[in-house]
This record gives sequence, structure tokens and C-alpha cells, in this order.
Amino acid sequence: MELENATEGQDDLIINVGPQHPSTHGVLHIKLKVNGETITDVEPHLGYIHRSIEKMCESHTYRQFIYTTSRMDYLSAHINNQACALAVEKGLQVEVPARAKAIRILMAELTRLASHQLWWGCTGLDLGAVTPFFHAFREREMINDIMEKTCGARLTMNYAVPGGVMADLHPDFVKDVKAFLAEFKGKFHEYDELLTGNIIFEERVKGIGYISKEDAISFGCTGPVARASGVSCDIRKLHPYDGYENLQFEEIIRTEGDCYGRYLARMDEMKQSMYIIEQLIDNIPEGDYQAKTKALIKLPKGEFYQRVETARGEFGVYIVSEGATTPYRIKFRSPGFSNLSALKHMVVGGKIADLVAVMAMLDLVIPDIDR
Repeated sequence: MELENATEGQDDLIINVGPQHPSTHGVLHIKLKVNGETITDVEPHLGYIHRSIEKMCESHTYRQFIYTTSRMDYLSAHINNQACALAVEKGLQVEVPARAKAIRILMAELTRLASHQLWWGCTGLDLGAVTPFFHAFREREMINDIMEKTCGARLTMNYAVPGGVMADLHPDFVKDVKAFLAEFKGKFHEYDELLTGNIIFEERVKGIGYISKEDAISFGCTGPVARASGVSCDIRKLHPYDGYENLQFEEIIRTEGDCYGRYLARMDEMKQSMYIIEQLIDNIPEGDYQAKTKALIKLPKGEFYQRVETARGEFGVYIVSEGATTPYRIKFRSPGFSNLSALKHMVVGGKIADLVAVMAMLDLVIPDIDR
């Protein structure tokens, strides 16, 4: 039954969560129908931060539109930019220098680590533990400093360009990254001590928000949400780009299908990101950091699609070109929108407190959903 059709006198109660609520991590409005503490229906209301990004991109050049995507999933800003640059390069058939590819991957994995660290800290905060938030930001600050030195920005880096990256690495980059890896590895056990093995935390997330492999595929879930239900969907493995095919790392796949499985998947992914960085940090190729491209880019007439693996799953860029200097049509496939679609399936029958845990493990970034 639609939430709006609920009538007075029934046992069910309508509760509005958001659009301004700490656990929604943005302006997301959720209508809950509850019977006592049990959730009987869920209806997300979107659009509070809709900015018409796709339509805006159609009025920008192929150099300009890339950075609009930094404001979608801002915790995967560099990876979003990377996807757009790859889509343009596919249309131009440009060969990106090996140095630029290595730099892109290093920045992408640092971005993934920073995103997962923030997720871990906020997860603790959502479930009542304040301390993890400060621990997470302690290491994340080191990544932000590294980004700032090379890119000039800490969150929305705007570093990827068609043909490579905007500027070469800062002279301190290798030293700073090694210092960060040493620090994070030495402190990672604190993450497990504070949350992973915490009996209170386990009681809040084990068996909560279950979704099967088949249902995860049906809803179009990607990223850790899908891989925690046994779905192999890591774009870096299935459709490698920028040299991921030359690196050794594991696709983290678990079978629990619940909030705890999604938690463990992201924890293991952080270890794999560190492993990828370790393979590259002493083996960054020499040479150019950017291929030569025209100042005003025109893609040939046609359709071009590129997918990448962000911290939240598959991000796709679809470009329709009519041969002009601006795209005829732009469409983005964001992971958050599909992952959110499974929310009702995960929480109906559970308790109100379970909704907060499920949303924390979905790792939603609302501008990525609204666009």
C-alpha cells in the first residue's frame, strides 16, 4: 500500500526521516511506515539536491564537463573525473602515457582509501560510537595533504584531463605516500579493535539488511554492496582500464549478504588498495604525464561509454557526440542510485534502528543519487 494512502485508525504510523537528518548523510527524505518498532514500508524521496548536472554538461566543452562530476560522488571525485577523461580519450583514440596511467591509479586508490576511511568513521558515529570518527580522520588527513600538494585541492581534485593528468606529481609525493602507508598499516588494528570485533557493533549489523546474490543483481547493485552478496562486479577486474590489468590484487567477494558482510568487504578493500599502491609507488614510469591534445576538443560523431570502479561501485559515462565541441547528450550511471533502490527490500520487517545500520553500510552520497 502506498504510504500516502494510510488512513487514521490503523496501527501503522508514518515517520519522516530527513531530509535533514544526520544518518541520511545528505538531503534525503525517507518516509517510514512502522507498526510499533517494526518497519512495514519504506519510500525514499529524492530531488532535494538535484542540480541538473547532466544537462549542464551538455553546454560544457569536453574539457570542462569532466569536473562537474566532482560534485556528484564527491568522495570519489578523482575516479569520476578519470571515467570522463577515459570516455573522451576513447572517442579521440588517444594513447595515454604510461606515467599518466600510473599516476591516475595511485590517485584513484588513495581516493578509495580516503572514502572508505570516512565511511568507517561515520558508520561508528551512526551506530553510537564517537571515537572511530576521530581515528578515521587522523589517517584520512594525511591523504588530503598528499592530494593538496599535487592537485591543489583536498576533496574535489579536478586533476584528470583528456590525455593524462593536469600536472606532474609533487616532488614529495612518493615520500609522503610511503609515510602514509606505514602509518595506516600500523594503526589499522585499531579499526578492528574499535568496531570489527566489538560485540555491540556485531549485534547491530550481523544478520541485518540481508540481500541475496540474485536480488542484488536484480536491483542493479554494484560495489561492496553487491560483492558482499557474492556478486563479481569489480570493474577493475572485469573491464580493466588505465593499467589495472597489469596489477595484482584480489576482488573482495563475500557471501554473508548482510550489513556485516558489507562492512568486512570495505575493510578488506582498503588492504587491497594499499597493496595496489605499494606495487606502483616505486615503479612510476618516467616520461610525459599528459598526451598532446587540442585545446578545443571535438569528438567524432558517435556514442561512447566508459565505466570505472568508484568507492561505491560502478560509475558509467555515456556520451552521444554529433561532432561538435560540446556533447549532444550526457548520461551518468551512478552506483548510489541503484544501491538505494534495494533499501526497501533490506529493511522491511526490521526495526527502525536497523534502518540506520543498513544506510550506513550502503555508504550513500546523496548528490551521486540526485545529480
